[in-house]
Amino acid sequence: MGMLQLVVLAIIQGITEFLPISSSAHLILVPKVMGATDQGALIDLMAHGGSLLAVITYYRKDVAHILGGMSDVVTGQFSTTNARLFWLLAIATPPALIVGALLYLSGTSDMLRDPKIIAWAGLGFAIPLWAADRWATQNGSVEQSGWRTAFLIGLAQMLAFIPGTSRSGITMTAARALGISRTEAARFSMLMSIPLLAALALAAGASLYTHPPANGASFGDGMVVLGLSALAAYAAIAIFMRLVERIGLLPFAIYRVLLSAVIFLVVLF
Repeated sequence: MGMLQLVVLAIIQGITEFLPISSSAHLILVPKVMGATDQGALIDLMAHGGSLLAVITYYRKDVAHILGGMSDVVTGQFSTTNARLFWLLAIATPPALIVGALLYLSGTSDMLRDPKIIAWAGLGFAIPLWAADRWATQNGSVEQSGWRTAFLIGLAQMLAFIPGTSRSGITMTAARALGISRTEAARFSMLMSIPLLAALALAAGASLYTHPPANGASFGDGMVVLGLSALAAYAAIAIFMRLVERIGLLPFAIYRVLLSAVIFLVVLF
């Protein structure tokens, strides 16, 4: 695996993880387009670790509130503002973790890494992304809406394991359809990514431990990927959060349609 592929993978992972355009679709396609081998568990681990580092750093105040809420719950203070945010994330997270664990343990996740699935999912979920943003109301937050809204967004996140769907895309679609504002939908979606990214990193780490690579990417390569992924992800989050209220989600829906068209034309034919 060359340094060029590592750099491209790291930057693409960082940019696409938090944008509603599907990071998994891009990461699966990069080796195919570049004619290279699959990046393997070490690079997956470092790429997800970089994204996790970026979102925790950007939302460090929210993360502190979540940890404070966890502490409040442990000490019996269930109704504080911090505890409420913690509970909402705790309600939203389990559905995707359960589905992800089942797919990982059964090996079914490998069957989904098919360009046809990526293309159809990218195309199929682009329309709801645009429609929910176009006709949804512009006010409201998950904290104001309550646990039902958080749970429904969590159910939507289960679809993210279909490559091409986009975890951020499907959760923002659900949040917008439920009346959450653009910035709040994006914020809650990114906070929801923290436990899921941690779980994905642990899964990649377990795979690396049980099936260490005989050759290929080194730990130094992994550190390059982690650093570049973190920087790219942080920049992507910062730019997206500044622009999302102004530009909406239509440009990302259009991009998904174009990406699906490219997949059909270049990869499949």
